[in-house]
Amino acid sequence: MEFAAIFADYNWIPLLCIVAGIIFIIIEMINPGFGAPGIIGLILLAAGIILYAETVLQALIMIAIILAVLGAALVLVLQSASKGRLGKHIVLDSTVDDDIKFSAFDDLGYLIGSEGKTLTVLRPSGTADFSGVRLDVVSDGEFIPRGTAVYIEKIEGNKIVVKQKQPSDD
Repeated sequence: MEFAAIFADYNWIPLLCIVAGIIFIIIEMINPGFGAPGIIGLILLAAGIILYAETVLQALIMIAIILAVLGAALVLVLQSASKGRLGKHIVLDSTVDDDIKFSAFDDLGYLIGSEGKTLTVLRPSGTADFSGVRLDVVSDGEFIPRGTAVYIEKIEGNKIVVKQKQPSDD
């Protein structure tokens, strides 16, 4: 019996589907994203198993072998991501200098003492206008009606606390 005669009657389509499916799933492991290679890989694997397996037991054995191969590939991809060349493209390795400070909000300290008028009722939060600039503000727990003159008392982070301006005795 010749070597070529062993593979003469073999159908190559299921084998190509399984190999291509494994390759597509490994591509998805290396470059995760939209998931198209992973979905295509799963479809090709399912087609290869359906075309090749003659019994349910044979299909289960093939699924177990494919899962073992994909598990080994996942271990290699994760090892490469943490220590190898793949990790240099995925993991951020630059650092931020300690002398640079970052803030999630702007420093609004220059607004303290500014006077404006409430555009909405403050119970205790609402909107006020300060020289044409609309700001979300909070009263210090008190109810302030719409159209009332207010001033910015303090700023706590990004919370602007206002107080009602008392009428002056002129």
